[in-house]
Amino acid sequence: MPFDFAVVLIFLAVSAGFVWAAMFVGKLVRPHRPDAQKLQTYECGERPIGAAWYNFNPRFYLLALVFIIFDVEIALTFPVGVVARAWVEAGHGLTVVVEILLFVAVLVAALAYVWGRGDLNWVRDLEHEAPLPPVEPPPDAALTREVHS
Repeated sequence: MPFDFAVVLIFLAVSAGFVWAAMFVGKLVRPHRPDAQKLQTYECGERPIGAAWYNFNPRFYLLALVFIIFDVEIALTFPVGVVARAWVEAGHGLTVVVEILLFVAVLVAALAYVWGRGDLNWVRDLEHEAPLPPVEPPPDAALTREVHS
């Protein structure tokens, strides 16, 4: 058992050393010529305009999290599907079915909860919801907009 742990530690040390060596060699080889444009904040290929403090629709993040949950479901279900035939041959077929059904049932319950709350609707009926307090920018934030042409 300690030998198995030592193998893992050696693997981690070698991989960390490889990453460090690659970064060090890269720093020695690559050119270093900073200028004003390279030091700007990068925003998906667009030039940054205005302050970074603005209101946005947070429902996108909730939808993204729901997508990630179901994406992880597939990642966690796939290994069970790979070994299912071996488990059935070993007499554990019912275990495979119950395990997957319980896992999917928990995720379906979570989806029903999110769906029932209306969080999957992009356009919501805001008349029946309590208004959120306004978000004030910090006093030192510059709210000027620069238009780059």
